[in-house]
Amino acid sequence: MDRRSFIARVSIGGAAAAAGSVLAAPAIAQEAPQINWRLASSFPKSLDTIYGGAEEISQRLSEATDGRFQIQVFSAGEIVPGLDAINATTDGTVECSHSVGYYNWGKDPAFACGADLPFTFSARAKNAYNYQGGGIENYNTFLEKYNLVSYPGGNTGVQMGGWYRKEINSLADMQGLKMRISGLAGRVVEKLGVVPQQIAGGDIYPSLERGTIDAAEWVGPYDDSKLGFQKVAPYYYYPGFWEGGPTVSFFVNKGKWDELPENYKSLFRTCAQATDQNMLAKYDMKNPTALKELVGSGAQLRSFSEEVLAASFAAANEVYAEVSAENESFKTQYEAMLQFRDDWYLYQQTAEYTFDTFMMIQQRNGTLAVGG
Repeated sequence: MDRRSFIARVSIGGAAAAAGSVLAAPAIAQEAPQINWRLASSFPKSLDTIYGGAEEISQRLSEATDGRFQIQVFSAGEIVPGLDAINATTDGTVECSHSVGYYNWGKDPAFACGADLPFTFSARAKNAYNYQGGGIENYNTFLEKYNLVSYPGGNTGVQMGGWYRKEINSLADMQGLKMRISGLAGRVVEKLGVVPQQIAGGDIYPSLERGTIDAAEWVGPYDDSKLGFQKVAPYYYYPGFWEGGPTVSFFVNKGKWDELPENYKSLFRTCAQATDQNMLAKYDMKNPTALKELVGSGAQLRSFSEEVLAASFAAANEVYAEVSAENESFKTQYEAMLQFRDDWYLYQQTAEYTFDTFMMIQQRNGTLAVGG
């Protein structure tokens, strides 16, 4: 083969290869269609931890698809009120939402199982149940009747027990207490004599200040610190037994979910799980500093007495029996959670509890500090 013939053959081969790479682009584009969704959040933008979860999954999906999977996030009230975000997803007003299942407690008590039930799981236990114990699958089986698919998208960890205008030393102090608390938790404490009040987040402070309510639960130190509750209700109680590991979820309209290519579904699940874990890490990082600052500005930290906790636990079990008797979807999910919970706390009494307890003792003795 002479030099001129060789160069011609190489040129033709190179052009064909180049043409092949160009021709392949449309096929790739077909595998990655342009998706534009709207997401209704149940939270205001001021709550950067919870609201931020929706922004995070939007960013992750966009980056993973070179901008071909876009989710535009709207805060509570921009499209629908925060408490209507899940319903707006069911009826197709938006493609997806970021909310907490127990906001739909009134529509169907079984919605609460995907979020949290009093005295069930810590955040770590809830993650184990969701991802390895069938929790996600159990919840989605229930959600089919509401045209929804859901994946965890955040967790606050154990919440605080709320802000009180007076000390709660016994069950007698709960009698007639007007407290901002809603849904399933409200039904539980109602059995203790509390009068549940459903009040929007922005109205809590003035209601406490005027004495319209005697107490209010919100989230935890970081989020609570933004609202200044310690100025009008100085007693800050723990733990928020009604939310030991509340899951914030992404809800997707099932019709829209079924239209997604399989690789997009996989990306969504992966990005949701990353957002889920990252939100808990944010709270774990921010809450310690926020709690110290709250105490420094006047908050009086108190723990619920054993009497109050034991009575609340018994009341919760009464509520579960009542609801299970009238709602099969709730009963099915609750019984699955009970079985998982029993083994979880059996194990937690060993290595985890012993290690954490020892380290807490060292912290109280001042031996964890540098030079301690």
